[in-house]
Amino acid sequence: MRRPPSMIKPIEDKSLLGISMMLVAVLLFTGVDVSAKWLVLSGMPSLEVVFARYAVHLVIVVAVFVPTQGRALFRTHSPKLELVRALALLFSTVTNFIAVRYLPLTVTGSIVFAMPLILTVLSVPILGEHVGWRRWLAILAGFAGVLIIIRPGGESFHPAIFLSLISVTCYAFYNIFNRKLAGVDSPYTQQLYSALIATCCIAPFAFSNWVWPMNPAGWIAFFALGIFGGVGHLLLTMAHRLAQASTLAPFVYPQIIYLTIASWLIFDQAPDAAVFIGAPIVIGAGLYIWLREKQLAVRPTLAAPIR
Repeated sequence: MRRPPSMIKPIEDKSLLGISMMLVAVLLFTGVDVSAKWLVLSGMPSLEVVFARYAVHLVIVVAVFVPTQGRALFRTHSPKLELVRALALLFSTVTNFIAVRYLPLTVTGSIVFAMPLILTVLSVPILGEHVGWRRWLAILAGFAGVLIIIRPGGESFHPAIFLSLISVTCYAFYNIFNRKLAGVDSPYTQQLYSALIATCCIAPFAFSNWVWPMNPAGWIAFFALGIFGGVGHLLLTMAHRLAQASTLAPFVYPQIIYLTIASWLIFDQAPDAAVFIGAPIVIGAGLYIWLREKQLAVRPTLAAPIR
């Protein structure tokens, strides 16, 4: 009898391949942000951009997994939790795609890296986990780094920063629900429902004010958005089959390099001094929490970026 996908254990002797897949996935997730920003700046409604992101992802998941998984792909043991998880990811994406219209990718990307800090805080009341004083200090330091980046009250402050903060908070809840679904539904089923529920929920709003891309670059970004997201999540799933999550966790952070290069070259938005100061503090705090939890044998709190 074939072993269910959720029971497949990581292949530890292929960690290098898993890390390589993680780095490619993070690069593709950067492509999601770049494509989304390109489309919203060209005048496409943000909700339509979200629809393109999840509709193409849904097509990829169905095309790849239905032939091998069959009806098992649609079988969930916790439909309510799948619904709440998918809605958390959807709200995270919506607020993120609106925020990137007004904020440099380096700013939104740096704020995303505060997710492990928020997740650690939420794990106390929701998951009943214990957080020691060292990690609380790391959390405070990380949030200080976020304040340096967003500079509340400064001349460059934009209200869209609140959308970015809402986005990363929703994504932290999404990861909380991922923990609750671990061992309940397969990762393939979770991908299916996250794409299916988001597509169905956003479709009525997307089609009410539909705008077609106006040029070849817009069409490329339109399809690349979903392809990058879908393939990125497939690589992410495969990477976690080839290496332990604790091994892969730190390789999320190279995305800030990808985002900085893309923001500079494509949108002519170079990072300012606040990003150079605040981002390393946020990343350092997240890495400390990861190291501390690894020492304590607690499930790592770092996760893939929001896309």
